[in-house]
Amino acid sequence: MRWVEGYERAWRGGDLAAVETLFTEDARYRPSPYDESEVGHDAIKAFWLDDEDEVFTMAAEPVAVEGHRAVVRVEVGYGDPLRQEYRDLWVLTFAADGRVEDYEEWAYWPGKAHSAADE
Repeated sequence: MRWVEGYERAWRGGDLAAVETLFTEDARYRPSPYDESEVGHDAIKAFWLDDEDEVFTMAAEPVAVEGHRAVVRVEVGYGDPLRQEYRDLWVLTFAADGRVEDYEEWAYWPGKAHSAADE
């Protein structure tokens, strides 16, 4: 959870330099399990630029940890007043140095279809 807290601090502060302390040089970052990965520090920083200056709340709790992999449940609310909320699962694979080498996000929000049949 120290890593998640560091991620939140970096995200909240718009600290792009923190990407290098959070992720390995060749880390893969998928904002959705079906998206192509953003690969490496420069690509992750460019992706993070889209969320600069966002007001948000965040709460996280571990769901599972096994070896160098973890699943974390994250709830995020954007805006003040609240305009959008998400409930996410982050699947994290850690390198030996404690940085993440693979990040995969499974985000859901109110009103989103839960199956292809719902769309």
